[in-house]
Amino acid sequence: MRRVRPGVATRGALTSVAAGEAYEEPKDMPRLWHVTLSVSGPDVPLTDLRRALEQLAHDHPFLLTSRYASDHAEIRYWEEARDLHDAAAVALRLWGEHRQTAGLPPWEIVGLEVIDRETYHQRIAEGYGPPPATPVGVHPF
Repeated sequence: MRRVRPGVATRGALTSVAAGEAYEEPKDMPRLWHVTLSVSGPDVPLTDLRRALEQLAHDHPFLLTSRYASDHAEIRYWEEARDLHDAAAVALRLWGEHRQTAGLPPWEIVGLEVIDRETYHQRIAEGYGPPPATPVGVHPF
C-alpha cells in the first residue's frame, strides 16, 4: 500500500479549480432557431411534390414538418447556428441547394421567419405564432 503525505498531490488525482469572477460563457456558442421557409411557384403535380419533400426530409432529418399545395409549400425545422444571420443564410440556401437531389420544383422563396427558441416558446405559451408541428412529416395544407 502506497502512503501519501497530507497536502501532497498524487498522480492522477482530480482537483477542482474555481472559475473565478472573470469567467464568462462563450458568446458564440450555437443556439437553436425555429425556421419557417415558404416557397411558391407554378402548379406541380401533388404526388411529385410530396415525393420531393419526403426525399428532402429523408436526406435532412432535421426537417420537422412540411405542408404543401400544388403551388406553394412551407417547411419548418430547428436549426442550430451561432446567430440569426447564420440560421437565415442556411435557410435561404436550403431550397436551391437541394432542388436537384430531392427533385424539388423550381419555385422561389417567398417568405422566411427565423426566431430563437425562447421567442418560439413564448409565442406558443401566449397562444399565437406557429402551432407546434404535429404531426411531424409531410402533409397537405
